[in-house]
Amino acid sequence: MEGMSPLLLSVLLALVSAVAYAAAAIVQERVAASAAGPRYAPLRSPAWWGSVLLNGLGAALHVAALAYGPLSLVQPLGALTIVFALPMAALFVGRRAGSRAWRGAVMATAGLAGLLSLTSGAEARALSDGDRWLLAGCTFGVVAALFAAAHLIGRSVLRSVVLAAAAGVSFGIASVFTKSVAEEWTSSAPLAEWTALLVLSALAVTGLLLSQASYRGAGLAAPLATVTVVNPVVAAAVGLTLFGESFRYGAAGTVAALISGAVAAGGLIQLTLDRMTPAGSLPASGPGGGRGSGPGAGSEGDPARPEVGQGVDVGAVPGTRPYLEVQVRSRAVAGRA
Repeated sequence: MEGMSPLLLSVLLALVSAVAYAAAAIVQERVAASAAGPRYAPLRSPAWWGSVLLNGLGAALHVAALAYGPLSLVQPLGALTIVFALPMAALFVGRRAGSRAWRGAVMATAGLAGLLSLTSGAEARALSDGDRWLLAGCTFGVVAALFAAAHLIGRSVLRSVVLAAAAGVSFGIASVFTKSVAEEWTSSAPLAEWTALLVLSALAVTGLLLSQASYRGAGLAAPLATVTVVNPVVAAAVGLTLFGESFRYGAAGTVAALISGAVAAGGLIQLTLDRMTPAGSLPASGPGGGRGSGPGAGSEGDPARPEVGQGVDVGAVPGTRPYLEVQVRSRAVAGRA
């Protein structure tokens, strides 16, 4: 890479980092879809350990990109993880994405990129010990509340999105602690920040396990988009409130940031609704064809499955034999845990 400008090198590293994160998400989703073992930590799966390594590679490349380029450029490029994941999933594992999934992914990426590009790191200050403990306690409380709420939700897609949000909160606050440790660490006292490192490690592991569970029964795009958006948004919110950071361009920048946040949220809603749309509600072009039939139904190549407690109605059979008219209602259809 001799002769390459630092800015170009930073862009290249950030893009490869996004690809590594996307590949890790695809592997995690495949493990969640095929494994009948633990939902949170499939430790006996070599593929899952491969996803852990890919996540580590993505994080290392992201840090390297920040060493060569500005935060205002590197952070928005990280949002491309969602956009990279959809064609990669279609290419490597045959998970096709429909128009709504693409629309949601582009909206979430554009909104997140706009929000991050408007965040300024100027006037930042370090966290005090009291701020750290308060932040850690609030974070674990929020994550625990989201975890409990996820287990009260019957629909698998919504449950997965809530788990992904909890993972995003864990990763976002872990980033905050990483920033704090990096600013306070000195070679003369390398273990002085051991408590912050312990909290950072606990948050990172919690985020990893929750993100793995979020892919069970929800496909790839919705959980990945949720983690990718919630993570930096939470970190940016803490930066604005505790580190003294601000939005660029004053009031105009604040308005633009709110619009960007609304666009990102709209993208997440689109992705969630895409996975919740039953296959039968899509128009079919005939026997064996159309978007609502066959193994390719659904935005990611999976046929939609009935949710727990959902009724299944069968109407009148066409023809001249009305006595064949039946109505079937299922008691309950077990969702995939």
